[in-house]
Amino acid sequence: MKVAFATQDLKRVDAHFGWAKQISVYDLDEKGYSFVQTFTFDGDLQEDGNEDKLAPKIEAVKDCAILYVAAIGGSGAARVVANNIHPIKVPEPEDIEALLKKLQAMLNGNPPPFIRKALAKGKERVFDFEE
Repeated sequence: MKVAFATQDLKRVDAHFGWAKQISVYDLDEKGYSFVQTFTFDGDLQEDGNEDKLAPKIEAVKDCAILYVAAIGGSGAARVVANNIHPIKVPEPEDIEALLKKLQAMLNGNPPPFIRKALAKGKERVFDFEE
C-alpha cells in the first residue's frame, strides 16, 4: 500500500495538508518500505478558502491508502476521505521513518480495521458465496 506524508523538511510529518509544500509517498508492505516520490507544490498555499490549492494535492495522493498530516481542514479531509484515503493527524512533528516502522509492525501483527481497509484499496473485491 502507498502512504503519503505532508512534510516541510522531508524527514518529519510537520505540515498542514493545504499548506504543505511537499508530500512524500512511500510504498509499504509486511517486508519493508521504499520511497516512491516527493510531490512539490508552489503558490500561495496558506490562503484559507482557496480550494484550488487542494486539487493537485488530492491528485498526487489519489492512489495512497493513508495520508499523515500535522493538520487538515474540513474541506480537505472530506475530499481525502471521498478518495478512500484515510487521513491521520499527528499531534506534533513525527519522524516519517519511525511512522513507517510502526505501520510495518502493525501489518505484521493484528492490524486495526482501518489498516485492513487501507490494504484493500485498489484491489478487486471477490465474493465467493459458495464458501
